[in-house]
Amino acid sequence: MTYKNIRRRFKFATVIAVIGCYGAAASDSGHDADLAAISAFKAGYLKAINSGDSAALAALTDEDHVMLAPGRPPVVGKSANDAANSNAFRQFNIVEHWIPVETVIDGNLAYQRGAFTVDATPKAGGATHATRGSFLRIYRRRADGSWRMTRDMFGTKP
Repeated sequence: MTYKNIRRRFKFATVIAVIGCYGAAASDSGHDADLAAISAFKAGYLKAINSGDSAALAALTDEDHVMLAPGRPPVVGKSANDAANSNAFRQFNIVEHWIPVETVIDGNLAYQRGAFTVDATPKAGGATHATRGSFLRIYRRRADGSWRMTRDMFGTKP
């Protein structure tokens, strides 16, 4: 192998390495932006729940949203979920928190799992009902780049 061929191969390898690093950095940057967007989504979702804002909450779910709650049949579709949320907001003042422990993004889908707390106080009076448990949520990226919840599943702890 001549010195010229060695130099050419070295330049080629260097270019490939730089492109690979740039691609990884761009990918990491995109991943970080997606994580930030999902974190912002979570903040907006919780704000809507904790203020009892049905319209704001409805704007954050997909048309095919499904909620799976323990001991209840699945709530399938945006309109069914919106009705269930509106009913809950009419009856309770809700304070909810999520503590994500894992967020995985794969293209236009992401999932997040973690722990949650909900304190629901009846508006008609009575004791606050505290619920604790684990959740798994699936998000879908929309054409405009925003994220919406498409599946919501949770389990409660005694």
